Amino acid sequence: MTFSKNPFCAFFFVALLFLTLTFVLKKWHFGPPGTFGDAARPDGLTPERDRLHQQLKERQQELELLHIASDNAQSSETFIDPHLAINESLHSENPEMDIGCEELHVMKAVDFLGSGYSKTVLKAVLPQGSFVALKSVNHQGTDMRLCMDDFKDHKSCHELVSFKLRKEIVLLQGLQHPNIVQLKGQCQDSTVVGGITAVLEQGMPLQMIQLLQSPWEERFRVCLGLVRLLHYLSSSPLGSVALLDFQPRQFITVSGELKLTDLDDASIEEPGCVEDSDCLLQFPLRNFTLRCSPSRICEGLNEMRNLYNAYRYFFTYLLPHQAPPLLKPLLEKIMNSTGDLKQCINETLVDFEEVLRMYKSGLHLENLPPLISRDYAVLKGMRSVGNMEYRCWPSYNQQGCVLSVHSTREASLICNSHPQCTSFSLSKERTWTVSLHNNFGFRLFCTLIISNGH
Repeated sequence: MTFSKNPFCAFFFVALLFLTLTFVLKKWHFGPPGTFGDAARPDGLTPERDRLHQQLKERQQELELLHIASDNAQSSETFIDPHLAINESLHSENPEMDIGCEELHVMKAVDFLGSGYSKTVLKAVLPQGSFVALKSVNHQGTDMRLCMDDFKDHKSCHELVSFKLRKEIVLLQGLQHPNIVQLKGQCQDSTVVGGITAVLEQGMPLQMIQLLQSPWEERFRVCLGLVRLLHYLSSSPLGSVALLDFQPRQFITVSGELKLTDLDDASIEEPGCVEDSDCLLQFPLRNFTLRCSPSRICEGLNEMRNLYNAYRYFFTYLLPHQAPPLLKPLLEKIMNSTGDLKQCINETLVDFEEVLRMYKSGLHLENLPPLISRDYAVLKGMRSVGNMEYRCWPSYNQQGCVLSVHSTREASLICNSHPQCTSFSLSKERTWTVSLHNNFGFRLFCTLIISNGH
């Protein structure tokens, strides 16, 4: 059969020939050899490359805004928080605060501490023997892998992924608080492994399961440190800071003190709004709506976001359980107010400081029953011959029963509550509640003992 005998086939052939010629002419006219129509650009960029460049531009603008905010904060007069003053004095007197590229070249990494989507953390030893954490770009991380899958440009992808670490360094330079990890130095040198490295004080990752098994005093310490941190972030020198990725993994402990260590997802801007519905805080189980201010800003949104996340990730698990009975009403008030966002961070900090004052001074022991079941003889300077393997929970020592007490009376009452306890010893070592300026209010370590005959 020929085309002349079938008009439909002839028409189909002519249409196909016309479309082919049109495609070739457009390709020849609009793009150089090797490019395809819409993918060609006068500047030679493909849509993928253009998207990568746009992301790099946005990250650079974000860094520039952070630098401007940091410069403005340094040039303006700010109120000095007493906790912050302690941190700044340590910063100025510590020679480890000026670590740079030269010191990094001779620094020895001794352990791998962890890695995330964009960063790797190594433990390193300084020449004087102390340890620091080295945070650098994770070349095998998820962020780098996804970027390479999309753009196939190793240099630009490394630059894009490194912005998180660069942002963190700028934030650590502008935010200094006892509950924020200290930046001891930095290096931005392509000859150093990673290209950019932040030198931080080294701590232990926050282990919530381990913390849940610790004495209430240590759990309260973590929550108190968190509230002090959020109070500082609510009106920091850089503005109101929101921790957008608020998770326990963003924190470490240094000598028992909670410290924020990941700030790459922090934001120093509060959202703009037109009406109240624009100021919506959404959580898995609760939603809250704040008012849109006359200046068209959701003022307080960052603060409230941080506070509710502190409630659902920390307070719920750490505050109420095993708390001293007479402190529970105040703790329940804290739980209710933060769970419903009825109070701001200022009022929450006041409540926490009141709990600390009562606990340190022993006021929470005033209504305890008097000692009636057993008298104790005081033997100074003598070591107990009891069995130190007597265990209780929670205890500071898993191999024994070591508790925190305010006085001999409290220790006696605790020993009476344990049927197997026959005596106890008080250590001269004090817990973290001792005042930095005087000895008013402190807690001692008490070891409960069971006699060898039991």
